[in-house]
Amino acid sequence: MVAGVTVGVVVIPQGMAYAKLAQLPPEFGLYSSFVGCALYFMFATSKDITIGPVAVMSTLMGNILHDVLPHLPQYQDTPWVVAGCMSVVLGCIVTALGLLRLGFIVDFIPLPAIAAFMTGSALNIAMGQIPTLMGNNSVKGFNTRAPTYLVFGNFFKYIKHCNLNAAVGLTSLFLLYAIRAGCKYAARRWPKREKLFFFISTLRTAFVILLYTLISFLVNRNHRTSPKFSILGVVPRGFKHMQVPTVSSDILSAVAGKLPSAIIVLIIEHISISKSFGRINNYTINPNQELIAIGITNIFGPFFGAYPATGSFSRTAIKSKAGVRTPLAGVITACIVVIAIYALPPVFFYISNALLAAVIIHAVGDLVSTPTAIKMFWHISPFEFVIFWAGVLVSIFSSIDNGIYTTVAASAALLLFRIAKAQGKFVGTVRVVYDQPDAVAASNTVESRDIFVPLDHSDGSNPSVTPQHPQGGVFIYRLNEGYLYPNAVHFTDHMIAEVTIRTRPGVANPYGSLGNRPWNDPGPRHKDDTTIDTSLPVLRALILDFNGVSNVDITSIQNLVDVRKQLDRYADRAVSWHFAGVKSPWIRRALVAGGFGSSNTATRTVFSVATVGALEHKGDQPLSETLSASNRVQHAPDEEFISDSFTSTQDKPRVDNSTSFDTLPLPILSADHPFFHIDLDEALKAAKLESDVVSK
Repeated sequence: MVAGVTVGVVVIPQGMAYAKLAQLPPEFGLYSSFVGCALYFMFATSKDITIGPVAVMSTLMGNILHDVLPHLPQYQDTPWVVAGCMSVVLGCIVTALGLLRLGFIVDFIPLPAIAAFMTGSALNIAMGQIPTLMGNNSVKGFNTRAPTYLVFGNFFKYIKHCNLNAAVGLTSLFLLYAIRAGCKYAARRWPKREKLFFFISTLRTAFVILLYTLISFLVNRNHRTSPKFSILGVVPRGFKHMQVPTVSSDILSAVAGKLPSAIIVLIIEHISISKSFGRINNYTINPNQELIAIGITNIFGPFFGAYPATGSFSRTAIKSKAGVRTPLAGVITACIVVIAIYALPPVFFYISNALLAAVIIHAVGDLVSTPTAIKMFWHISPFEFVIFWAGVLVSIFSSIDNGIYTTVAASAALLLFRIAKAQGKFVGTVRVVYDQPDAVAASNTVESRDIFVPLDHSDGSNPSVTPQHPQGGVFIYRLNEGYLYPNAVHFTDHMIAEVTIRTRPGVANPYGSLGNRPWNDPGPRHKDDTTIDTSLPVLRALILDFNGVSNVDITSIQNLVDVRKQLDRYADRAVSWHFAGVKSPWIRRALVAGGFGSSNTATRTVFSVATVGALEHKGDQPLSETLSASNRVQHAPDEEFISDSFTSTQDKPRVDNSTSFDTLPLPILSADHPFFHIDLDEALKAAKLESDVVSK
């Protein structure tokens, strides 16, 4: 109840102010506020979000009307018809996205792009409202819809035309900031009354509007036809524009080019705000359901006279801090708006336009990214820092929608570049021990293990620690991204180049006669055993670390098949390919389809097992025979797998007691594909063992 009433008091002046941004009469802001609050609770997954007119969407709507109305002269006097048509179309598109479960597309728009869009929009809106605040916006030839830098220059060009509106606008803006600053200080000074000061700060807009409306009434009550400063004027009582929205081909063709930016604004603002407050208040929203909510709101809004609406950051923050517990608070807000629509139009007549400009400037000021946040962008990702400033500058020197396109396109290009240029790393082993002095002193033992780190220390590991490169022509190559068609060749080219440098060819002259030598062979012309560095090993095995690979595709697997053939020719033998950390059965299936994971001669000689249950065995009977017998009785599928783990009788462990119990080892991975390993340690041991067998 309290949250609903509080937001209702705030949304009334904001709605009328934002309608002016959209180049619509102020009552349309009230209509949009009512519909958004009244309908959202039926589809809500967020208790905090408030749907209604917002500064950025209203500004974008105003720019669209400014651009298309000259081409639609029949709607010059009824621009809300075009706004209503656009609202229905946007609502249908966004609803379809929600029904098709495409809410995840919002995740492709990163934080710097959103921050640039919000900052650029805030600067654009604030600069566009300063002439109204100062009273020189009515000068002939002064277009406040022009790019921000032109509005800035023209403001000072026509600054001599400022009038009494400046006194109203500047003092009201100062009072808004003064009340907020005073309440923040008082909340810190008297923390027990923090809630009281929060509500005083929240209602500052309503207080300032009431104060200056009273002043306007006293000044202009005898000058209704020629007021001393610009006022809102007549606001009709009730829903005067309820009708079936007009959706015609001429309107659709005129606004078609503007739809993408409007869709992005609707989705970005709503989903980012709802996700943010969900994290703050420890609940999860459903993006698809939220898309349906704003879609339905924008479809049915024009029947009441509304224009495109989405989630509002400032009103959502107020609603959250007011302690809202349920989305039903929106119905209370809608009731407050209806009361205002029917009871307060005579009061609205005296509201100053400069005062509404001050309200808008004060509201959008919170959308500008703080210096701390911008500095954080630089420290985390300089490339995204550049994208942020590119979006802001384009918004200032061009338009908001071009700024949106710039940041989204640049972010997508950066993402594709990072995927395409992802580079694998050759890794080696380092023997490490756990630095636990107290534990070591108590047990007199030191626990150690092998870890695998890049040979070039690109992961930031200590350069004084030298990883040991696998010997005997074995290489370990770690892929750090999904292995897909954009980066497949880049991965393997780097791998081949390094392998050919560190190994020697299997034969000195693979071409035979000089006439068969290809034109691009680097030489020398006459190759024999004297031209080969015999100190280098022959390539025997490659181990690919797939722990970082989440997906593969047809192109990448075919590329791997081609590289295998190329390296087999280079080594003049069948090179073994081992894979460690394959997490997905679909990746394993793709590799098997490409002919990887096994060979005609390979058997699993090193593998990992898990101990399960208890098994009884007798006297000196080898444990492997006991296990094999047990498996045969139980018809276990891993019988051969376990039996093959012991290569000779002397390797088989025996027990001294006449009867004892041991756990039953079960394989982690299937024996059918011995070149798939649970981790790098197992893969390296298997590759070395196989290499030693081949060498013998």
